[in-house]
Amino acid sequence: MQTHFSLARLADPDVADSDRILRACVHCGFCTATCPTYLLTGDELDGPRGRIYLAKDMLEKDRPADATTVKHLDRCLTCLACMTTCPSGVNYMHLVDHARRHIERTYRRPLHDRLMRKFLAFVLPDAGRFRVALAAARAIRPFRRVLPVRVRRLLEIARRERTQRAPTTRSRVDTVDARAASPLLSHARSTAIKRVALLPGCVQPALRPQINDATIRLLRRHGVEVVIASGTGCCGALVHHLGKENPARAQARADIDAWSREIDDGGLDAIIVTASGCGTMLKDYGFIFRNDAAYAHKAAQVSVLARDVTEVIAGLALEAAVPLPAVSVAYHSACSLQHGQNLHTLPQDLLRKSGFTVLEVPEGHICCGSAGTYSLLEPEMSTRLRERKVRNLEALRPDAIATGNIGCITQIAQGTDIPIVHTVELLDWATGGPSPLRIAACPHS
Repeated sequence: MQTHFSLARLADPDVADSDRILRACVHCGFCTATCPTYLLTGDELDGPRGRIYLAKDMLEKDRPADATTVKHLDRCLTCLACMTTCPSGVNYMHLVDHARRHIERTYRRPLHDRLMRKFLAFVLPDAGRFRVALAAARAIRPFRRVLPVRVRRLLEIARRERTQRAPTTRSRVDTVDARAASPLLSHARSTAIKRVALLPGCVQPALRPQINDATIRLLRRHGVEVVIASGTGCCGALVHHLGKENPARAQARADIDAWSREIDDGGLDAIIVTASGCGTMLKDYGFIFRNDAAYAHKAAQVSVLARDVTEVIAGLALEAAVPLPAVSVAYHSACSLQHGQNLHTLPQDLLRKSGFTVLEVPEGHICCGSAGTYSLLEPEMSTRLRERKVRNLEALRPDAIATGNIGCITQIAQGTDIPIVHTVELLDWATGGPSPLRIAACPHS
């Protein structure tokens, strides 16, 4: 694709990177075949190629974003299926990130949209605030019929997750210091085969604390020392994808500083993530901070160490416990895992080796419609994608659904009664941990 950025514009490192990305595009349109929103609307501007043209025109002319550009870029899930499909290696993720930052700086949204985005940016990255929001959502649920659609979606999340919580209401990884002698975390370094830091996360500890607990149990059972670095929390992805650059970088810097202290103190073999959307973000820290003299090296170090939990588990010799009952599992490959991190078959292989019957999901490359805050900001498109995903999952008639991302778990759970759990919960069960709560009632269990 030919570009016409001025030399002055190209002096901006972000513009120079976007110029290189745009020049890699050859207009082939292969990306449209796997774009979820294009499949729904058939509108060229709702596909990657159309959005690339919109971003190019806006960034090249350095003009304020207009309503059309905002509408179609807002509709993008950032599922990155287009990057998996693209034969030319176009880094759509970095281009759309740049475009969203430009929109955030130059476009004044309607009042209700601004308030919703500020609310999400304030509440979601903080586990404590999110718990309060969930409690408030439950309290006002009787009045849901008179509330806006976006608010009703949050109420539904609160209702569904409350009915599927594990008996423990708080995870011990929420507030633990890496140096604290927690029986759940401590493992003598002299006997450990690896030392890893676990990202505690923000939304996940509030919705499904048992995921991190299962991770810690499984890793410790196999000789891995797990620490939660003091000061870590949200990775910054939620606000990053809203185009809010400063708060995203602030959250990321806090994590980078915390892990850098752990690296200097006892060393780390990996930084593990149980929410694949966060994992994609961590693996991109090196790019995000490439021009930050104070953080470029530390951020790159974090990206090199960042691993999805299944990547670490794959390097262990899993020890099977007692034989499992026959359980068929439909594996939903989260977009941030299969497209963002190129990890599609690994989690399925681990499940099969652990004794589960893994079912391949039709249209497995198509997003479920979660995409971080997307399900709250674009409820109509999100619901249509969820319904499409649930139809494909239920057609398999599995005993359970497994996936590696809290957003997908929450999204899909709103559309089906089939138990849905994190992959690591099943692997923990297979190696001696408790059966996941939502699988206890499976027909074959």
